[in-house]
Amino acid sequence: MEKNQYLDMFIEESKEHLLSMNKNLLEMEKNPSDPLLISEIFRSAHTLKGMAATMGYEDLANITHQMENVLDGIRNNSIVVSSDLLDVVFESVDVLEEIVMDISSGGEGKRDVVTIVKKLEKIEQGTTISETSATLEIASTDSMLDQQFDNFERTVLIQSKEQGFHAFQAHIHLREDCILKAARVYMVFDVLEQVGEVIKSSPTVDQLEEENFDLDFTITLLTKDSVEDVKAKIFKVSEIDHVSISEINVEEFQSSEELQETEQVEKSEIVENETISKELTDSSKATEGTRGSTSPSNKTIRVNIDRLDRLMNLFEELVIDRGRLEQISQDAKNEELSETVEHMSRISGDLQNIILTMRMVPVEQVFNRFPRMIRGLAKDLNKKISLNIVGAETELDRTVIDEIGDPLVHLLRNSMDHGIEHPSNRASKGKPEEGTITLKAYHSGNHVFIEVSDDGAGIDRNRVTERAVKNGIITVDKSSTMQDKEVYELLFSSGFSTAEKISDVSGRGVGLDVVKNKIESLGGNVFVDSVPGKGTTFSIQLPLTLSIISVMLVEIQSETYAIPLSSIIETAIIKDEDILVVHNQKVIDFRGKVVPLIDLTSFFDVPKSKENNGYQSIVIVRKGDKIAGLVVNSFIGQKEIVLKSLGNYLSSVFAISGATILGNGQVALILDCNSLIK
Repeated sequence: MEKNQYLDMFIEESKEHLLSMNKNLLEMEKNPSDPLLISEIFRSAHTLKGMAATMGYEDLANITHQMENVLDGIRNNSIVVSSDLLDVVFESVDVLEEIVMDISSGGEGKRDVVTIVKKLEKIEQGTTISETSATLEIASTDSMLDQQFDNFERTVLIQSKEQGFHAFQAHIHLREDCILKAARVYMVFDVLEQVGEVIKSSPTVDQLEEENFDLDFTITLLTKDSVEDVKAKIFKVSEIDHVSISEINVEEFQSSEELQETEQVEKSEIVENETISKELTDSSKATEGTRGSTSPSNKTIRVNIDRLDRLMNLFEELVIDRGRLEQISQDAKNEELSETVEHMSRISGDLQNIILTMRMVPVEQVFNRFPRMIRGLAKDLNKKISLNIVGAETELDRTVIDEIGDPLVHLLRNSMDHGIEHPSNRASKGKPEEGTITLKAYHSGNHVFIEVSDDGAGIDRNRVTERAVKNGIITVDKSSTMQDKEVYELLFSSGFSTAEKISDVSGRGVGLDVVKNKIESLGGNVFVDSVPGKGTTFSIQLPLTLSIISVMLVEIQSETYAIPLSSIIETAIIKDEDILVVHNQKVIDFRGKVVPLIDLTSFFDVPKSKENNGYQSIVIVRKGDKIAGLVVNSFIGQKEIVLKSLGNYLSSVFAISGATILGNGQVALILDCNSLIK
């Protein structure tokens, strides 16, 4: 069977089944007696097993096969659902996700699955979870070797042993401050190959070269040197934290007859699931039947996202040419040409809406991974927390969806650690012991808002200001005059944290400034509001799409610049005498508020070619609660433009987020108002 032909489909459908399993397992924890939930989970595991066996991913098939046995026991009431049991099943799903991610990144889908398979086997046999853990702790590492090496590697190990070589497994952990991980790995390989032969590494050599690993890796080495000599060789490489070496007992390997029997079982497994492979060859059919009666045929197709990206790029070029034609039409003043261009503009506008809609995906794809995370962290923190998701069907452009996952993880962790109190503290305040975090998404105009709110303790103003003064962010005098919203904004200062001790959840020196910078890089904003004793809400404002944006075109001397409409409050024309100077800074009184002015001619060092004649054209822009006035020469008008990157060479240009090509063929730079105000 040709894997490449069906690989993309296999990966996408595997992710869908894993997502379904996660969702239904969380529901089953609340309703363990619901037979429909158990059947759905069993069906997902069975389908995934069949696809994995057909595609030749043995580790994936082994786990799902054993999961089936456990789920079947639950379905037949021979196994009782408990929180500890679900921990093992969730752990199994985590391993499955790791394998699928490895496959999607070009790996072979190999993992050491013996430990998790044995846990599932013990559950199937009726052993308690504690007994299972104890049994696994004393289990010999040698019994896992059969799963770590393929037939060829086992043969090499056995023959090398007969020739007097030692077979060592060296587990190497790099220091956390290691900068060039791939270089250190190369140096380790180099010193080991001086004393023997490296026959295997985990992760693979390709993954190590691409730094697709954390800080540790394992090498299988054949050598005649001792363990002490090998370890001394490895420690000659700098930035090595620690090394553990164990000798492989090759005598424990299965005999060749047992291996052949295993292969026969695997082949029969593939034949048994051959019908499932048909689902991989026909994308118009559902991978599995739904509950109840047969569903109608699905009138959808899978489209590779690269094709949509290419389509979007081509349409962006069409938008540029449309602007050119509109300009030519205005200059020519030909009625027939004007009508044709107008009709083409309407058609291309409709086409633009269709293409943008095709790229829109529901935020559910990001939100669905959080219930599992909340469950696990709540246990780690010894807290009772439920997650309420609202508006998961809200759609965003795929490019935005890809970027918001990490900021949301950070905000959710923040709410769990800093926001929600421990059950005893909540009870003493008259609150339910279980805290609630609400993750909400909704459309508003040309933006999508995502809110992370909790019913916890709220933000302690005094604690925030004390820490800010201690870190030198503000002075003691200023802390007493700040409004609450200004105090809450301090949470976004670089490296700011109110955590008293370092933990896996917070207090790691990486503050909410990371979230703010990420959201602003997407053209969005993040706000925070809090009521002491009641809770805190973080609001993220995001654009619907990043590629085609609405701007105000302005003239700065003889040059044209674009200002995103999402940053503009309004425009104004003022007299020179209305401009005041405060602390060497030009300001104006804008609706009772002092607004600083930024003269873009001076800021960008644009050659002067025009005089203002006693009047100034001002664009009032906003970044969060801060506003500023940008001084320009004149307003040209609103326009939809295609945002183009300046490329790596000009990536460090300050206050410029990109460029666009105008209808007259000129290039206009797009201002980054967030950087200007900052």
